[in-house]
Amino acid sequence: MVARGLEPEFPAEALAEAQRIEAPSAPYGADVRDLRNLPWCSIDNDDSRDLDQLTVAVPISGGGTRILVAVADVSASVTAGSAVDAHARVNTTSIYTVPQHFPMLPERLSTDLTSLGQQEDRMAIVVELVGDVGSGGTSSVSRGVVRNQAKLAYSSVGAWLEGRGEMPPAIGTVAGLAENLRLQDREAQRLKTRRHELGALELETLEAHARFDGDDLSGLVVEERNRAKEIIEDFMIAANGVIARFLAEHRFPVMRRVVRAPARWQRIVDLAAHYDDKLPPAPDATALHDFLARRRAADPLRFPDLSLSVIKLLGRGEYEASFPGQEVKGHFGLAVSDYTHSTAPNRRYPDLITQRLVKAALAGKDVPYGRKPLEALAAHCTQKEDDAEKVERLLRKAAAACLLSDRIGDEFDGIVTGASPKGTWARTFEPPVEGRIEQGAAGLDVGDRVRLKLLHTDAERGFIDFARIGADAKTKRPS
Repeated sequence: MVARGLEPEFPAEALAEAQRIEAPSAPYGADVRDLRNLPWCSIDNDDSRDLDQLTVAVPISGGGTRILVAVADVSASVTAGSAVDAHARVNTTSIYTVPQHFPMLPERLSTDLTSLGQQEDRMAIVVELVGDVGSGGTSSVSRGVVRNQAKLAYSSVGAWLEGRGEMPPAIGTVAGLAENLRLQDREAQRLKTRRHELGALELETLEAHARFDGDDLSGLVVEERNRAKEIIEDFMIAANGVIARFLAEHRFPVMRRVVRAPARWQRIVDLAAHYDDKLPPAPDATALHDFLARRRAADPLRFPDLSLSVIKLLGRGEYEASFPGQEVKGHFGLAVSDYTHSTAPNRRYPDLITQRLVKAALAGKDVPYGRKPLEALAAHCTQKEDDAEKVERLLRKAAAACLLSDRIGDEFDGIVTGASPKGTWARTFEPPVEGRIEQGAAGLDVGDRVRLKLLHTDAERGFIDFARIGADAKTKRPS
């Protein structure tokens, strides 16, 4: 972390400042709605304590549903220029490594005062939408006071919604919550279907997380996608779109999340041709979505491998500050032009910046950031996100190297995940670990299937080295 300009520890001044901060009072009134009576709930990882958002769905008399997303009002406690803000501005994100988490904000804030904890009254930014915003639907943004009625986890809620498990006990303790979650599930599926009709990509990857037995690393667990995750994913995508449009309508700048049309589109075309499918010569999100849907139906078991290849070829997302009158760049993968990050201000600094912009617009105040500072922050947040992801990836590789250390010489099937002048990388199917192809990499490209032999592991440096079986190559890792 230090080598990449990240701060592993909070400065003493920031910790002292956090201890002095008190929970903001709830000023009920014309501009702050009291929404505590709604059956709000949080759905997150089993061990999450930094709860950024709550969700609820409210039936409308005569038909239809209102979706409400409450986002923790972090900016009320973390003011620009404060010591806590200065640290958050350096890292710009919480960093989740295998052995330890490094939160962006001190835990007194992120897991307490600015977390939407169960049965706690908390200030929030509330996004409300009805129908399909942008095509006849309506939306609003306001301040509110909310109360989390149930802290829930993806795994158990997803299993219940999909009929694979019992209803989590916490749901049964809140009147009407079971019905509300089923309504949220239906609305999330409707939003997802509508996004895909517009060309949003439906991708699925395998995320492997380290499992510990006490202090000993015992294995890798693949985290599966489920309906509970889709509720949060689809509601947050919708809420982020509402926030971007809200700021634009108020003639405020927007810290947009941008994924440009892929520079390596031709390689995606080649991948489709490998499956006897055809994509147009120019980047086309709708055509790519349709191709991916066909492949998911034809081979659901291997679809995550194809998804991984496409994700690598799409390229990274980045933050970009846009201003009134300026041409807007969109998010290729989501098939939207208006998109920002606003729903995780405890964990991401761009979301905290966006929240400050939203609150200023709601209060009729001036824009709190100048053009050049906001452009510089966008570039800085993009760079630090990249740095943080490299740290997280290194630790994941270190964990995988530990687990494979006694399997030197074993053979694995895999798929190429990266190919550049710096080297060629592949991910094995079982276990799902990524390493560098040190021998036989010539001619390989992203998406190619390979048979690999494990040559070497180095947990301290996160090295996993393979040889491509059936190829004669003599490349070596630089010393």
